[in-house]
Amino acid sequence: MWVFLLLLVPVACVPSPSRPLTRPCRRCCDHLQPPAAGSAHSQPPPDSPARYQAATEVHTIINMTILKGDKGDRGERGTLGKPGLEGTPGFRGPFGPKGSKGQAGAPGDACKTTHSSFSVGRRKALHSVDYYQPLVFDTVFVNLLGHFNMFKGKFYCSVPGVYYFNVNIHTWNFKETYLHLMHNAEEQVILYAQPSERSIMQSQSVLLDLAAGDEVWVRLYKRERENAVYSDDVDVYITFNGYLVAPGSH
Repeated sequence: MWVFLLLLVPVACVPSPSRPLTRPCRRCCDHLQPPAAGSAHSQPPPDSPARYQAATEVHTIINMTILKGDKGDRGERGTLGKPGLEGTPGFRGPFGPKGSKGQAGAPGDACKTTHSSFSVGRRKALHSVDYYQPLVFDTVFVNLLGHFNMFKGKFYCSVPGVYYFNVNIHTWNFKETYLHLMHNAEEQVILYAQPSERSIMQSQSVLLDLAAGDEVWVRLYKRERENAVYSDDVDVYITFNGYLVAPGSH
């Protein structure tokens, strides 16, 4: 048996001359952890490929700071791109300080005024002396924008629309009272009282649709009997009133 073992050992250790060596020899302890740096076995053997690779490997390091050039000139501005999508509205900002009061504007057109009214009275009694006679007033309660002419006793329409009119009078004892509420030259409503030993208060009202420039007034009508209305300097017995109810389109 000892002779057989001695014959096997040379065969296992001597490589075949017909097959070249494909890999370096390894020791039985190469799979273990490599020895610490500085030890006698830290370097690979002189004939090891690892030692040859470590000796021939070269690392090139380039310093980029020395290759950076000067800053170039600014280029031309490019064309504007397409507008983007509209963003969401932002939050409402705080209120600013109150501004100063502005100057008054120029007077507007009288036809565009949306208010018109008057209220007038008479403190003196009146006996009619003519066939037709306008009733003239001497006391002003309201005459907005001067639409009622006190000298002629007529209301001139400056704001077209529907108006309300009212006339109140006090009769005279034993005398006839005969009046018409006139729209231009046409009678609209009558206010009448026969002669009586008792004087009374009489009233008449009407709504009229007026155009610009129309006239509204009170007319006394004298027939064969005397026509009269009563008033005095202490109390006002005779009144004539009118105001715009709804502006019109004409």
